[in-house]
Amino acid sequence: MPPMSNKRTSSGDGPNQRQLRVGELIRRTLSDVLNRAEIHDPDLNRMSITVGEVSCSTDLKVATVYVMPLMGSVPVEEAIAALARNKAELRHRVASQLTLKYAPDLRFRPDETFDRLDETRRLFADPKVVQDLAAPDDGDGQDDSPRGGTV
Repeated sequence: MPPMSNKRTSSGDGPNQRQLRVGELIRRTLSDVLNRAEIHDPDLNRMSITVGEVSCSTDLKVATVYVMPLMGSVPVEEAIAALARNKAELRHRVASQLTLKYAPDLRFRPDETFDRLDETRRLFADPKVVQDLAAPDDGDGQDDSPRGGTV
């Protein structure tokens, strides 16, 4: 019998539990730091920035931070530039809150979640989609459930 490996592998392609947990801790830490205006940059402190999500690389050395200025107060590019200017101080704040071997490199990207929601709403408002959703079943008498048959 071959020796068993003690390495755990994930069967899926998505992030593992540790990546998700570390990403959420980084998100909370950055949100608190930005909310309390702890960074020594008056331009950044004047901005209200929402940290929507943080995704970490598998080795936890890179954290991609998805941000959006609150209610369009400033252009997203301006907010990302201000965050990038202060990346070292933000990284230091994150490192002081987490017990990781390495402080992750922070990369800031626009959070497009709201844009995707707007696009989804627009699609559901399309007259053809509304018509398809409102159409009754074709009435062929067959059950489309995985087990088949009629009830």
